[in-house]
Amino acid sequence: MDLTALRRALSKTAAKSRVPGMSLAVVSRDRVLYSGATGYADVSALTPATADTVYPWFSMTKPVTATAVLRLSDQGLLDLHAPVHEYLPWLRAPGPAQPTVWQLLSHSAGLGNPLPVTWIHPAGATGPDQEEMLRKLMARRRAFRYRVGGAGHYSNVGYLVAAQIISQVSGEPFTRYVQREILTPLGMGSTGFSYPPGRQAATGYVRLPRHLAPLLARILPPGTLGPRHGDYSSLNPFLVDGAGYGGLVGTVLDAAEFARLHLNDGLAAAPGTTASGTTAPGTAAGPTANRILQESTARAMREIHVRGKRFDHSAGWFRKHTHGPHGSYVEHFGTGLGFWNIMRLYPERGRAVVLMSNGSTSYDYAALFSLILRMPWT
Repeated sequence: MDLTALRRALSKTAAKSRVPGMSLAVVSRDRVLYSGATGYADVSALTPATADTVYPWFSMTKPVTATAVLRLSDQGLLDLHAPVHEYLPWLRAPGPAQPTVWQLLSHSAGLGNPLPVTWIHPAGATGPDQEEMLRKLMARRRAFRYRVGGAGHYSNVGYLVAAQIISQVSGEPFTRYVQREILTPLGMGSTGFSYPPGRQAATGYVRLPRHLAPLLARILPPGTLGPRHGDYSSLNPFLVDGAGYGGLVGTVLDAAEFARLHLNDGLAAAPGTTASGTTAPGTAAGPTANRILQESTARAMREIHVRGKRFDHSAGWFRKHTHGPHGSYVEHFGTGLGFWNIMRLYPERGRAVVLMSNGSTSYDYAALFSLILRMPWT
C-alpha cells in the first residue's frame, strides 16, 4: 500500500504549525495499520522523531484512569453511583448533593479546575504525595465551583480524586494498580509514570519571543526551562504532579494499543495479535486475549451523557458538539507545557488514531485524520 500521501500529510501538519516533531499511529481492531513520525524529537541534537519516541501523555492519561475505575466496578469492588465520601470520608461537597464516582469521570461532579501551570516536577525528583496534594486542593476556597450533577466542567482535580479512590479500593498506589491491571496486560512496556530507561524521549519546546523566556522561567518550577534553539525555548525532562489526571509518559504505539482495547470493547489482545487471540500476519504468536472491561462497560464509557461548554463528556472521553463527516467519534487531548497530543476513536469505522508532538501549540489535525479514514487499508 502506498503511504506517500499519508507521510506527506503528516509532514505538512507539523510544518504548518511549526511543531518540531510528531509521531503518529493508526490502528484497526486487530492490528497496527501505520506508525511513523516526522521532524525532530530533539532539535539541538537533530534526533529524528520516531514511533518509539517517548512523550508525556498529559491528559491522555484520563481515559486510562477511567478504565481503571471501571475495571474495579466490573469486579464488584466499586460502586460507580455511590457518593465519593463512601470511599474518601473526608471529601464532601457543601450542601446536600454529593458527587458520585461516575460524575468524577464525566466532569459533572461540580469541581473547579485550578490553573495547573506549576503542577510539574523534574523527572529525577520525587513528586508530591498524591493524597496530600489532593487534600490541599480541596481545602481551597470554592473547590466545588459548579452544581453537582449539572453541566460538564473539565476538572483535573476530579481525576485526582478518582485516582485516590482507586488507591483506596485496591489497597495499593494508583500507579502500581494501573501498571499491573492495564499497562502490562496490554504490552505497554514503553509507557509508565516515569521515563522508561533506554528510550529516546522527546524534548518539549515552547515557541515564544526571546525576551519572554526569563518571565516563563520565573513562573515555572526551578530548572524546568532549558536552552534556546532559534524561536524555541526547550524544556528539561519533567513529570506531571498528578498521576491520575496526567502522569503517564510513553510512546504513540503504546497509546494506540490502549485505543485498540477500546475499539475492541474492553478485550485486550496481546501485541501483534487480533482481538480473538489469533496471530496477526507477519508477527510472532503471543498469549491469548484477555478481557480488561466487560463489553457493555467499555461501550457505556463512550456514551455521551453530559453536556459541556466546549465538549460533551462521557467517562474518560469527550467529543465536540459536532460529529464531522466520518461518523461518531470520542477522543481525548493531552496538552500541556511543550507537548500537544490527541487520541481519537472511530468505533463505527473500527479505527483509532493517536498523534503526539513536542510543541505547545495546537495544530490542524482534521485534514490528516480525514485522509486516514479515506485510505483503502488492506
